[in-house]
Amino acid sequence: MILVTGASGTIGRHVVQLLRQSGQPVRAMTRARPGHAMPPGVDVVQADFEDPASLRRAVADVRAVFLLTAPATPTPDHDLALLTEARAARVGSVVKLSAIGTGERFGSATVGAWHQTAEDAVRTSDLSWTVLRPSAFASNCLHWSGAIRAGQPVSNMTGDGAQGVIDPRDIAAVAVAALTDPAHAGKTYTLTGPELLSVPDQARQLAEVIGRPVVSVDVPSTSASQQLLSSGMPPAAVEATVIGTAWARAGHNRILTEDVATVLARPPATFRDWAQRHREAFIGTP
Repeated sequence: MILVTGASGTIGRHVVQLLRQSGQPVRAMTRARPGHAMPPGVDVVQADFEDPASLRRAVADVRAVFLLTAPATPTPDHDLALLTEARAARVGSVVKLSAIGTGERFGSATVGAWHQTAEDAVRTSDLSWTVLRPSAFASNCLHWSGAIRAGQPVSNMTGDGAQGVIDPRDIAAVAVAALTDPAHAGKTYTLTGPELLSVPDQARQLAEVIGRPVVSVDVPSTSASQQLLSSGMPPAAVEATVIGTAWARAGHNRILTEDVATVLARPPATFRDWAQRHREAFIGTP
């Protein structure tokens, strides 16, 4: 049995689907009832990272865990809680979804500090481990869909900072490889798409795909913090987001790797590939 945490989310749902397609027994962990139908044969368990008893039930009879946590306020506590129960249940291996740049110093800040703590715990957990550090998700652009359908500009917090934007399905495919093949044990993979793209680059490609203008408006770091706080984002999450976007704006995420191609024996999908699959999200009624 393989446990997938965050099984209803952007990456987790693809991991569940790919594991089932390959005939693997899968347990999908969700905090609430999944918002979409799970593939046939998936064992769905409701559990909360802050409820140790529920985590105990989730890891029972599990041999491997895909560990994805997305707390509203950045903290490694959820990773640490799951690892505690996984060790007690004698789970064999864990694949941790982290983020590109984790642990890098940027001015007086540390990029992905909470991921760094969780990565350290994974590596010293006595479980066989693999760490995945993906770049910016192509699917982040779905946040633009309402503005684009309404003919409004989209916010750009990373300026001309180019990033190796990656299709979430490629991240999931690498995760499945790591969960099912011990050859990936002890590896840290930095996962990127095949080309470096800034937000204006993505906007231009998306405009070509949907056949309507997509205009991006620069939001400097000094304004981003207030804008995010006004949206209701917790202050600690705002701080982490501003650090990450400023790091990318400064050009530190101009990174392309061959890790996806090495693991999957095929090139990663392009942003245009992703945009064409999701075209309808941007052209519907506002």
